[in-house]
Amino acid sequence: MADTPASVVVLSQETLRATAAPTLDDALRQVAGFTLFRRAGSRVANPTAQGVTLRGVGASGASRALVLDDGVPLNDPFGGWVYWGRVPRVAVDRVEVLRGGASDLYGNAAMGGVIQFVRGGRSPALRVETSAGSQETGTASLFAAGRNLSVAADLLTTGGYVLVRPSQRGAVDVPADSHHASIDATLRGAGAFVRASYYDESRDNGTPLQVNDTKIRQLAGGFDRGPLTLRAYASDQDYYQTFTAVADDRNSERLTVVQRVPSRGAGATAQWTRTFGARHVLLAGVEGRYAKGRSDEERGAAFVSAGGTQETGALYLEDLFAVTPALSITAGLRADRWRETELSPRLSMLWRANPSLAFSAAAYRGFRAPTLNELHRGFRVGNINTLPNAELRSELLTGYELGARFRNARLTLFDMHVDDTIANVTLSVTPSLITRQRQNLGATRSRGAELDGEWRVRRDWRFSGSWLYVDAKVEGSGLRVPQVPRHQATAQASWRHSGVQARWSAMQFDDDRNELPLAGYFVVDAFTAFPFRKGFDVTLAVENLFDEKVEVSATPVVTLGQPRAIRIGLRYAR
Repeated sequence: MADTPASVVVLSQETLRATAAPTLDDALRQVAGFTLFRRAGSRVANPTAQGVTLRGVGASGASRALVLDDGVPLNDPFGGWVYWGRVPRVAVDRVEVLRGGASDLYGNAAMGGVIQFVRGGRSPALRVETSAGSQETGTASLFAAGRNLSVAADLLTTGGYVLVRPSQRGAVDVPADSHHASIDATLRGAGAFVRASYYDESRDNGTPLQVNDTKIRQLAGGFDRGPLTLRAYASDQDYYQTFTAVADDRNSERLTVVQRVPSRGAGATAQWTRTFGARHVLLAGVEGRYAKGRSDEERGAAFVSAGGTQETGALYLEDLFAVTPALSITAGLRADRWRETELSPRLSMLWRANPSLAFSAAAYRGFRAPTLNELHRGFRVGNINTLPNAELRSELLTGYELGARFRNARLTLFDMHVDDTIANVTLSVTPSLITRQRQNLGATRSRGAELDGEWRVRRDWRFSGSWLYVDAKVEGSGLRVPQVPRHQATAQASWRHSGVQARWSAMQFDDDRNELPLAGYFVVDAFTAFPFRKGFDVTLAVENLFDEKVEVSATPVVTLGQPRAIRIGLRYAR
């Protein structure tokens, strides 16, 4: 990490084992600036609201960051969001989070950063975790690895909680439950791997008639030998969802839309790396991606179908030049072709003043093509109806960074400007319905600073903290970008496999007009493990220790985040 000019945070397996979070997206909230579109986690949030953004770059539910599982994209090929339960939690060796534009290497989906789940570790190995507790929540996660074959599985079921604030609830408000199961098997040998996976998810979205289900089948593989790295994948997905109109008194609802979204995705990348002399490391690659999907909707007696195909091809080249032992410069360029041709250049510098102090600077451009979901699929949340827009253009990002690292702390200043930002723009407002449409609203700008640090005291104690300030505004209007707080901070303290995590966030707006504010919050989670025989621990996890009322959305009915929850579990590792 000391040798990269980028802003990178790594969550180790040790860190993940000392968190109360039962899902990977909740564990990632230790990184200031990591947010899903809304504040709710994947247990209760609609999948389409699980797009990830970093540093406040993003004004809608689509991801502005690429999420990888051992180099294979997890972003949904149709909508760009992420099913976080697809990666079994105990199979993860570490999580790497790169904040800032990375389109020069990773293309379209990485406009705002990259998150990678790295599996592995020694073999043979066996890791098992299970827990049960509040809101009828049960979890189980398994990773078993032999010499050439590994199997991983993850289960989560929860009865959920009522999302709507108590003062606004009616007869239709019921707990939002969810259930997911994932399983994969990986065969490795001679530098290659093949992984087959299956994911099944179902959830009730807070009223009796609002449900959605997803099934994903994927085959992926890779090859790593010497200077060559190959990855390829193909997936097939079925998505089902219903939408309703809820009466003003919230005592009744009627079905408005039944939606089925079949989609397919595929991709492949080849990357070659070579050292020239003592000063140059050259990296070159080629990549192709394919997505096809449609949204079939039943609107009463009417049937509407819309969809399409999106194909992307790319070439990229990067040179890391060691000017002196203390100074290195990286220059890169990537060209992507979809409906348009996009160029993503990057120039960065790293100067190591001494072993404890280093400075970095970077300038880059990136882009994000609209997803098939944004182009062709509408949706409804509460009394907000959002329309698609088949004429959307790419978002184009220009970013600048200055960084300083002193021992275990890193400070990064950034300025990220996005042209043709895709946002949910309000068209009309009535007492019973708010209508929005996805539009290129103009330009947004996110400027700020992030500070990260980690310190160890003796052998067993570890402290870490992360703070982000970001001023994200729509240029020309003075309005703030929705879903982006100005301040976020996290702090963690852990001892062996026990830990406490605290998160604080300032207020943010839920809408493009800045008329629906969401209050700030402060949440504390705690986790402890009690060893009772070799390899076995009894665990106790408490989320939202002080039962903070976290406002998640205003549609305009206010919904709330995870209340206090307690789980007791058992885990085994060898």
